[in-house]
Amino acid sequence: MELQKFLDYVQAENKVEPKDMMPEDYRKLLVRQISQHAHSEVVGMLPEANWISRAPSLRRKMALLAKIQDEAGHGLYLYAASETLNDGTIRADRDSTYNDMLAGKAKYSSIFNYPTLSWADIGAIGWLVDGAAIMNQVMLMGNSYGPYARAMVRICKEESFHQRQGYEILMTLCRGTKEQKEMAQQSLNRFWWPALMMFGPNDDASPNSQKSMNYRVKRESNDALRQRFIDVTVPQAEFLGLKVPDKNLKWNEETQHYDFGELPWDEFYEVLKGNGPANKKRLETKRKAQRENAWVKEAAIAFAEKLELEK
Repeated sequence: MELQKFLDYVQAENKVEPKDMMPEDYRKLLVRQISQHAHSEVVGMLPEANWISRAPSLRRKMALLAKIQDEAGHGLYLYAASETLNDGTIRADRDSTYNDMLAGKAKYSSIFNYPTLSWADIGAIGWLVDGAAIMNQVMLMGNSYGPYARAMVRICKEESFHQRQGYEILMTLCRGTKEQKEMAQQSLNRFWWPALMMFGPNDDASPNSQKSMNYRVKRESNDALRQRFIDVTVPQAEFLGLKVPDKNLKWNEETQHYDFGELPWDEFYEVLKGNGPANKKRLETKRKAQRENAWVKEAAIAFAEKLELEK
């Protein structure tokens, strides 16, 4: 397919469907982005699952279990969307993309390589991490690839609930004892910068961002989304009575946005290289689960084959 015609088509807000002709470069970009999004959902279950048995009440435990179940569903929708791009030359089937992640060839969101050290971290993940995800994902509901756009509709509805759930956890802590409020502050201190880095490198250092925007997969740049997240989130922190851990943060009357400090990019790239606080633990947990539960998949395949033979 002629590239310019395709660009004109998607930039006119038309949707591309699985059987449509598309540039190989577009297909590769989608496989990379959708599969990494799916990996982030399933790996993102791990830091929260760490607190299921230690949730402070039955109500909190039930809500956390429901949230983790939602994340598993999000991964399922996204792997299914990625599989529609499998064309024989570009591997997009679930096993291939998932095994690439287990082998360290494919990435997932850097934020999930940080440990959850207190119950307040579960609130911070909901408020900050899911809040940042929503900033990214709302625009994806209008992306140019039909299966991905449709999957995002339900995902965004559920992520919005997760964000409110996390904020409510922190609000409860901030209205509690001095020790509980300090727990919330320490959690904000730990997750603020990693949450900002979720949007990816600055635009001038991101090799894929502009291409994704040209293809109308992404709708806004990394820096624009990060700025919007800060503008929305800082007043929420102030309402809680928490202090954002950035000495350079201040409101700019001229731009009507918050100015903020330089992000710790050295840390970001170290986490991407696999040297984050929990990188090795996250991957080994998933590899172990793959090994120990392989029999379930084998049994399901054998049962499906038996049914096919009996037809």
